[in-house]
Amino acid sequence: QVQLVESGGGSVQAGGSLRLSCAVSRDSYENNLITWFRQAPGMEREAVAGVYTADRAWYYADSVKGRFTISQDNAKATVSLEMNNLAPEDTAMYYCALRPAWYRDSWSVRTTYPHWGQGIQVTVSS
Repeated sequence: QVQLVESGGGSVQAGGSLRLSCAVSRDSYENNLITWFRQAPGMEREAVAGVYTADRAWYYADSVKGRFTISQDNAKATVSLEMNNLAPEDTAMYYCALRPAWYRDSWSVRTTYPHWGQGIQVTVSS
């Protein structure tokens, strides 16, 4: 059974930093695409950053390029999202999601991910 558990959310002032982590069940970690999504109130869930665990290829939404960094720790089966220079518009529930690496759809298509974490809140105040 695939399990994804997010941690590290919280509240921060604009310009601050937070680090989110997604712990993946060991037998589900390898050879998959693991992506962070976020959803603000009244908005659609959008892809933020993703990484293929096999070859470390990563992807970012334009809105976070240069501010967010996705990384992986294979020994711990964990994917992290370092978020710097946060802005109020980054406020959202952040979700970790997983799909098999062989899927051919764009990394950012929400509906192609069958496995999701429970989500964690990030709040950025001005």
